[in-house]
Amino acid sequence: SNVHSLSVFRSSSNSIPFRPHCNTYTMYHDTHFSMRIIRAPSIGRAHELVIKMILEKGWILQTEDEEATIEFEEVTLQVDTPLAEPAVSRDSRFQQRFVEQYARDLLHGTHASFEYDYHGRLFDWGERLIVDGQPVHIDQISYIVEKIRSSPSTRRAIAITWNPVIDQNLDNCPCLQLVQCVLRDRKLHMRVIFRSNDMLTAAGANMYALVQLQKSIADALCVTCGSYTHISLIPHIYFIRDINDIEPFCKKGEII
Repeated sequence: SNVHSLSVFRSSSNSIPFRPHCNTYTMYHDTHFSMRIIRAPSIGRAHELVIKMILEKGWILQTEDEEATIEFEEVTLQVDTPLAEPAVSRDSRFQQRFVEQYARDLLHGTHASFEYDYHGRLFDWGERLIVDGQPVHIDQISYIVEKIRSSPSTRRAIAITWNPVIDQNLDNCPCLQLVQCVLRDRKLHMRVIFRSNDMLTAAGANMYALVQLQKSIADALCVTCGSYTHISLIPHIYFIRDINDIEPFCKKGEII
């Protein structure tokens, strides 16, 4: 279906609603939190819808790094056809060439130097950890493939990124926390959880790369891709730092 919907589930609140427009930002904080669900026909469209929702309904928060953000409550992006177009929103600064490279880096690694990278955390987890005198190197994606291959109904095909030995002391620690794959009706479904997510400039590339990971796992199992579910526990937008990236999404105030 090409129809998209925004489904809202929230607890009752007596707070006054707030809608920050593209050129107006006011402090607001609703103490009643609940999960919002966005269903969309593609990850590109889901990206557009979640940005619109955050700009309309979010509140301003200064982070521990003294960055000005518009933050919102937990959100789930549910895409039943994650390989459908548009995979990249035309309003995003990061277009096809960029996200394809980002996906290659996640799947195959990069020679660039970072405090961490998702390829290392997913395909070679265990940095600085020792078990029985041996360094830990766990390919969690191979584990997912083999676990589903041996137990097709399993709910244990998961990969994590967090490494407390390292991440508790990092200034830039992983946002992606968990990847789960399940096989149902010969379709490989993926669910991911982000502890925090820059929805404006990072989420588009995150979703694209993770869907490519989903496809690679599905191909290894000789099945098709099912749904992709992207859960962000603290979705946000850096509205001062990335002000020029906001404008294309809200069409200078014509849409939002």
